[in-house]
Amino acid sequence: MDSSGPDPKVAVRSSVIESLKGWSLSGVRIRKEDLRHKITMPEYLRLAMKHAIAAKDIDAGKPHFDFTTPPNAAAPESPLVVFINSKSGGRVGPELKVFLQDLMTEEQIFDLLKVKPQDFIQYGLGCLEKFASLGDSCAKETRERLRTVVAGGDGTVGWVLGCLGELHKAGRDPVPPTAIVPLGTGNDLSRSFGWGGSFPYNWKTAMKKTLDKAIKNPTSRLDSWNLVISMPAGADLDTPYSLKKSEEVVLDQDLKVEGALPDKVSCYQGVFYNYFSIGMDAQVAYGFHHLRNQKPYLAQGPISNKIIYSSYSCKQGWFFTPCIADPGLRGLNNILKLHIKRLNSTTWEPITIPSSVRSLVALNLHSYASGRNPWGKLKPEYLQKRGFVEAKADDGVLEIFGFKHGWHASFVMVELISAKHIAQASEIRFELRGGAWKEGFMQMDGEPWKQPMNNEFSTFVDIKRVPFQSVMVNGE
Repeated sequence: MDSSGPDPKVAVRSSVIESLKGWSLSGVRIRKEDLRHKITMPEYLRLAMKHAIAAKDIDAGKPHFDFTTPPNAAAPESPLVVFINSKSGGRVGPELKVFLQDLMTEEQIFDLLKVKPQDFIQYGLGCLEKFASLGDSCAKETRERLRTVVAGGDGTVGWVLGCLGELHKAGRDPVPPTAIVPLGTGNDLSRSFGWGGSFPYNWKTAMKKTLDKAIKNPTSRLDSWNLVISMPAGADLDTPYSLKKSEEVVLDQDLKVEGALPDKVSCYQGVFYNYFSIGMDAQVAYGFHHLRNQKPYLAQGPISNKIIYSSYSCKQGWFFTPCIADPGLRGLNNILKLHIKRLNSTTWEPITIPSSVRSLVALNLHSYASGRNPWGKLKPEYLQKRGFVEAKADDGVLEIFGFKHGWHASFVMVELISAKHIAQASEIRFELRGGAWKEGFMQMDGEPWKQPMNNEFSTFVDIKRVPFQSVMVNGE
């Protein structure tokens, strides 16, 4: 007999599913309405910030303070803004943007294709600070409690962190702590702070939990490193996004330079959070990036990317060509000198580069190349013997290690062995002189470039820790 009423089994099943959607993995239910109430700013602040950013003028938001400020507006418990790289994550990026706009209101979601983080910091936060200076306690408390979420890859996270660091430099503390939604390929920053290595499959359910963690979880610190290249003027350097041309930088006078210096130099500066490398690995990355840009149809996903990357590695001799077979493939010690300052030391120390090493990496995080740990988990007795400290993201030192060839790197990446340990350093200077090499290759947080080299004058790469440490929200 047919029934016009609903199937009771279906109704029960739907009820259970809807109930489960409101619960986090820890068993604590996160209600959408409660979360929205905690993170959403009052409308007058949202609109004031929006108009200030659009006009690139702090005072453009002032009419909202003058005319529409509620007399007893209360700051949200945990105000939150999200920066999203809508190009990251494939088709998920735009969907995530729409989902978050519905959850948090549109004005607190910033698409980095349209709003640069530096504009938000200069004009959006500047507007809040202006209101606070006029006696608006709601704006003051909102600014002080603010946290940020970055949805993107490591490059996007680094971009936002660098801009947030300018707040401290300008005396505009506090700097908002940052949480991460991993939308990139490697996501090593995300892995290092407990936010995972990939975007979750059931992301609509997981996103409420992520935002709840972003506003509640404790924070920790992250070192960042300033890199300066000083090279003879005349050669063109095709810089990645992370490097910018700068005014001439005076080299550290405590380390005497052998040989003459050029009359004119070109200088570039940038900041990295994960690693800087020089040598064969950077050359392979450079070739892969250019091939992918020229023929994007070849790289349609992570698996095809890895196949192409491996093939290009073989083509460059990273796996199959002995180091002595070609002057262009010799060890780095033929073109490179390395000096370091150890932790709590002011003295420069020369470091010998083994002749077998073809790539050098200065690593800040314990997560590298999609979650690998090439430095390894070293035993206390080995640390003591070598004068090393346990590697951490906020210890003020970089771990310097080497790869000998592709097979060595492969065994390191699957953690069968550790990389060639070279040193730990609080400051580093690389000095490159061309010789038989006309060019070298470098990369910084996955952005590679071709570095011209000169036979007559040296090129210097100086690395020094940025005094301010970024504030990260822990995902675990």
